[in-house]
Order: sequence, then C-alpha cells, then structure tokens
Amino acid sequence: MPVSSIHDTAKSKMEKTKDVLRADLMAIRAGRANPQLLDRITVDYYGSQTPLKSVANISAPEPRVLQINPWDAKMVKEISRAIQASDLGLTPSNDGKVIRLMLPELTAERRKELTKLVRKTAEESKVAIRAIRRDAVDQVKKMKKNSEITEDDQKKAEEMIQKYTDANIKEIDKICADKEKEIMEVR
Repeated sequence: MPVSSIHDTAKSKMEKTKDVLRADLMAIRAGRANPQLLDRITVDYYGSQTPLKSVANISAPEPRVLQINPWDAKMVKEISRAIQASDLGLTPSNDGKVIRLMLPELTAERRKELTKLVRKTAEESKVAIRAIRRDAVDQVKKMKKNSEITEDDQKKAEEMIQKYTDANIKEIDKICADKEKEIMEVR
C-alpha cells in the first residue's frame, strides 16, 4: 500500500467525520423551525421503521412552526406517537390531516445547555479525527518497519497527516463556533 493511499484514506475519513458532525449539529435546534430537526425520527410504516421524511412532506411555514403533511392520512397518529417518543421534547398537534409542531422560544438556560451539547459533539469529532491520524501514522510506521519506505518518506508522510489533522480540527472548531453563535442569537 503506497503512502499516498494512506493519506487519501485518512483524508476521506476526516471529511466523513466532519459531515457527521454537521448532520448532528443540524438536529440541534437553534430557536427557529428547521425541517432537518426531524431527520432522525423514524415511524412504523406498515411494519418497518421508515424515516419520517419518506412518509410525509415537512415544511416550516412560520419561523417557529413545523408542518408535517403525511402522504397517507392513516399515518397521522403514528407520526405523532414517534415525535412524542423522541428526545425533541415537542408536543405535536394535529387536525386529522396535518401535524403542527410549535417550537417554544429558547430560554437562556436552554441555550447554554445546547451550547454545551454542541461543544461535546465537536469534541467527539475531534477525538475521531485524532484516532484517524493515529491509525494513519501507525500504518506509515509499519511501512517503515517493513522497509517499504525510507525514514525521510516516513517523516514527510507523518507531517502531511498532521497537517490534515490540524486543518480538520480547526474547521471543526469553526463549525462549532458558528453553531454556538446561531444558538445564542436571540430573535
């Protein structure tokens, strides 16, 4: 396995880690209605767990209201049940055809809790990035031990991997700071 493939693998894994972080942060609400808030919710659709967005249209007609239009009217109760069972802390109201979720205004205390959650999630991503770095460096060291590469190549490869790591951790910090700013912003 050439050193460049180790770089490419580490780089793609780090990108995936950042994508997962972004998706996790999208699920944390920042005071305004966002249909992606419901991305992790699944409903029992004729015996199989199906993502909510696959059985209904989700929109945000107002800044603090999410509207869910199930394609099958029989799903209204099932969707309401799934939302209540989730960790969102929202109570759905429905008129038999459409489900509405009213998002309460965030209190200062709740905003602080959410920023702690954002920091924790970002730290988990940083740990994952560092683990990817460690694995890549271990592979390079193994190649050196097996005399597949020279010591100079090993140093260059380790420096390159560290550069990727530093850049990705810096980007995670920026993503985290942007989300914290969004949460703390009072509308």
